[in-house]
Amino acid sequence: MLGIRRQGWMFAVVLAIGLSLVGCASKSPNWAPVSDRSAGTVGASAADASSAVKPLPGSENAGKPGYYTVRPGDTIMRIGLDTGQAWRDLARWNNLDNPNVIEVGQVLRVVPPVGESVAVAKPVPSSSVTPVTAASAAAAASAAKSPPPVVASIAPTPVPPPAPTPAPAPGSDDDIAWIWPTHGGPLLAGFDDAKNKGVDIGGKAGEPVLAAADGRVVYAGAGLRGYGNLVILKHNNTYLTAYAHNQTLLVKEDQTVRKGQKIAEMGSSDADRVKLHFEIRRQGKPVDPTKYLPPR
Repeated sequence: MLGIRRQGWMFAVVLAIGLSLVGCASKSPNWAPVSDRSAGTVGASAADASSAVKPLPGSENAGKPGYYTVRPGDTIMRIGLDTGQAWRDLARWNNLDNPNVIEVGQVLRVVPPVGESVAVAKPVPSSSVTPVTAASAAAAASAAKSPPPVVASIAPTPVPPPAPTPAPAPGSDDDIAWIWPTHGGPLLAGFDDAKNKGVDIGGKAGEPVLAAADGRVVYAGAGLRGYGNLVILKHNNTYLTAYAHNQTLLVKEDQTVRKGQKIAEMGSSDADRVKLHFEIRRQGKPVDPTKYLPPR
């Protein structure tokens, strides 16, 4: 009887110890492999660091003359207008595969590389061409049939060579004979550097819009908000003009136009009424067109 009690007591002690060990084992944490967790953390940190220190294109030129740092809301077209350059030129100078994708903080070249300039066709001055008339043609024919006059034989007198004619000075970019871009119409709004970058001229839908000077079309489209159907002409390395709110555009990009040529028809695209918004920009800065255009 005593032996049975002792065996029962020992069984109870062994059972209690076993339950205690099981309870301790159930409370042990389930650790994830250290290598996996640390590898993931290290990889993310490296990626973040690489992204943070990656320089934007052209950042080494930030603040230098002739370069522009992209700001929020900028487009390649807006930058071109504000710097007086064709957007295609900006894309070429900066090797932009997609000009529609530029980043805030990116630095763009906005002046031509050394040796590159804008070639604009210039008309031949009328004073350099002698008109041919019927009288002048008859006189020339008569002179050709007449025998040469007899001249007495005289010892030749040495004649000094003529002085060299100095080469004409190259024309200044400011030497442009502007004309008004419409035949008439009231001036609806004058120039205001803060509110109106040009002048607004009234008229009827379909009226001709004229090139204010010889130039090259650097933009023709409706991609610049607030301008509607827009034509931009570049006249030289200093000046460009903008013609906005047109009904119809009659020219294409890279086309050379002459002063007075019809380039569009007046309209009301992206405007509250039919009008022509006209700008002159000098090195990208808007200037008062009435100070350049002749009196009306």
